[in-house]
Amino acid sequence: MSYYGYAPYVSVAEKRAKADRQIAKLKKKNPDLAPVLIEGNTIARSWWGKAWNRNLESYADYANRISRGKSYVRNHAVLDLSMGEGCVEALVQGSRSKPYQVTVDIDMLDEKRWSQVVKLCNHRIDSVEKLVEGKFPKELEILFTERKYGMFPSPKEIHFSCSCPDYAYMCKHVAAVLYGVGARLDADPLLFFVLRGVDIQDLIHRSVTSRMNAMLKNAGKKSGRAMSEAEMHDVFGI
Repeated sequence: MSYYGYAPYVSVAEKRAKADRQIAKLKKKNPDLAPVLIEGNTIARSWWGKAWNRNLESYADYANRISRGKSYVRNHAVLDLSMGEGCVEALVQGSRSKPYQVTVDIDMLDEKRWSQVVKLCNHRIDSVEKLVEGKFPKELEILFTERKYGMFPSPKEIHFSCSCPDYAYMCKHVAAVLYGVGARLDADPLLFFVLRGVDIQDLIHRSVTSRMNAMLKNAGKKSGRAMSEAEMHDVFGI
């Protein structure tokens, strides 16, 4: 029942309870269901999740629509979300009993941009752990998020559709899924590279190889300082 053309008020607790019941129901048929479950108001906590969401919110194209998805994703409305190469598939609970199907396609990073990223990252990333944790030099952080040459997608690289009857440019279900991607990157940042269709091992391999070559090149050079026997004993125990 609606009042004066508006839908009746439904509390946050009721919305979340409805979504949780739907999740439980769907899991009986699909044990591999992967809902986006946000605890509290913070959607993303890691560098990757926050950077993804900041990127979305920075574009004027999304300014009036993207925020509509925040309450949806916080209320567990994203019942299922899977990410693959260049694609996100999701089920979102709306006002109707049947969930809406949302598809988000992300253009994969072209070879020219990826080669540039690899070149600029050279010597600067020495482990997968640092990259995954977002613990890399500030200039690399800028590189990943910079608009023109960065790795985060622009609106023209993001294409989406939803089975709901809302014909707006971006419905709240799509917005919820886009925020859900940010939350999912908290758990597995490497999915970002899968989504963009690039090989992270290529980046790590090239950086480590270049670093090793530099070490080998300098190996034959004489050091200006030799270690004393006492120092060798302290350091190496010999």
